[in-house]
Amino acid sequence: MTHSSEHRLHELLEGFDTAMLVTHGANGSINARPMGVAEMSKSGELYFVTSAPSAKVREIQNDSDVTLIFQSNKTFVSLNGTAVVVKDAALVERLWSEAWKLWFPEGKTDPSIRLLRISPVDAEYWDNSGMQGISYAFEAAKAYIKGMTPDVPDKQHGKILL
Repeated sequence: MTHSSEHRLHELLEGFDTAMLVTHGANGSINARPMGVAEMSKSGELYFVTSAPSAKVREIQNDSDVTLIFQSNKTFVSLNGTAVVVKDAALVERLWSEAWKLWFPEGKTDPSIRLLRISPVDAEYWDNSGMQGISYAFEAAKAYIKGMTPDVPDKQHGKILL
């Protein structure tokens, strides 16, 4: 883990507005669903909006270990963390997005609104965008010719214990 890896992870996460939230069902199932990122705090916690009676709330109350998967064409992040269901009217007020009205017709005072706060534990990222992708292609070609594996810099790939 390096400071540059943590900084790169934060930069990459800022570029995503949606994640796949993976939870564990009571029967041992693994469940995933897309979630819009409501906020990423300065301390690295991520917030998502949900409804109190949703299955994901029950699953998180039974097992708070979750995984978030972020993906674009050339950038990928897998983040493991601990989830907490939060009822906080002031935070909902601050984070409110009019798009949420689709799920909460009563607006920001809807009594079923909950936030999921995910505190990261560890993460891994792969960044093949821009110069990182060109650099990787070059390193991969060199490694292939030499019969070796490519050398991948921190800026392109990192495993981070948070």
